[in-house]
Amino acid sequence: MKVRLCFIVESGTDVRLVEGLAERFDLQIVARRIAGGVEISQQPATELRTDVGPSSRVKFAAHVGRHLARYRKSIDCVLVQGYGLAALAANVTARITNTPTFMLVCSPVEEYYRCRLEQPELGKIFRQRELTALGIAARVNARVGRHYVVLSEHLRQVVQSHGAKCPVDVVPLYGVDTTLFAPPERSKTEYKSQLGLPMGGSLIFFSSRVAPEKDSITLLRALRDLRTKGHDLWLLHRSGGYREFLREAERHDIADRVIATDAVHPHRDLPDDYRASDLCVQASRAEGLGFSPLEALACGVPVVATSVGGLRETIVDGETGWSYPAGDAAALARCIGAATVDKAEADRRTTKGRDLVIKNYERSFVFDKFEELVNQAIAGAEKD
Repeated sequence: MKVRLCFIVESGTDVRLVEGLAERFDLQIVARRIAGGVEISQQPATELRTDVGPSSRVKFAAHVGRHLARYRKSIDCVLVQGYGLAALAANVTARITNTPTFMLVCSPVEEYYRCRLEQPELGKIFRQRELTALGIAARVNARVGRHYVVLSEHLRQVVQSHGAKCPVDVVPLYGVDTTLFAPPERSKTEYKSQLGLPMGGSLIFFSSRVAPEKDSITLLRALRDLRTKGHDLWLLHRSGGYREFLREAERHDIADRVIATDAVHPHRDLPDDYRASDLCVQASRAEGLGFSPLEALACGVPVVATSVGGLRETIVDGETGWSYPAGDAAALARCIGAATVDKAEADRRTTKGRDLVIKNYERSFVFDKFEELVNQAIAGAEKD
């Protein structure tokens, strides 16, 4: 009989995480309504019990507390996203019901929020009181929470800086399915032709959402500078914010070299996007881990990424890719030039990178590790 797991989603989640959890557990989801967006990035392959609560974070936290108290007899374990108000409601309720509860931390929320100061042109307003509230919620959760699951050593340090005294396990959920994200069986030309992508020049893939912490602007500036110097480059972008990305590309006079569409299905379509590409760029100013570089490496595609957060653990300059200081368009341009010109060196670094993904980030490995933690927590709660 499968463990009955309640997954609480405060800020939207990836279908790969949801489907992975559904394979291992009897899963139910409690999600905050995302106005103008979706609670799960794509439609899951199987129908799941999903309770969509209010869009207000305060009201959703109250909804979470009521749900967990009401259905406590049908829930063996709780996985709650982040360390905000919903996590606080889950942790407080767990103290009352003695239900094992994990906080899943995928991003350094305060670091992300501070990035609004660096790129105000994206329209994300910075308010000091909101940053202060995030910090307070983080520290209260560190006191009342019983277990963290984080994606990287960087995130372990983040939650420990909040004052966490409970266990903090690094489990990079949802991992990378290296049977799907695998090197190409055909030439890049064939993949580009199949997808209707430009056949000439080098194709750079950028799949991050449009947000200050993802820093699409520095990438567009670097691409514009390289084009001015005569480099034959194209940029492929897939995300829900692709229209805003195209507007930024127009402002940087590079729109004629950008192909941008909505996000594609991560299993059916995304692997071929990587295989058609000559390079993947992760331009983040802050990052919890960064799965796009790992997926690219698994597909045999070289990676350029900023030297920040969890990316420092995966994209090591000279070893598994090229890295550069966040926000430095000139340095990014140099890395793109080097990675697209020296194919032998790109292949060497990419091979090491794929080995890293297989060893530490394979999907089955990370879900096995999380399932083991859940079983241990339930056994411990039964003894109390």
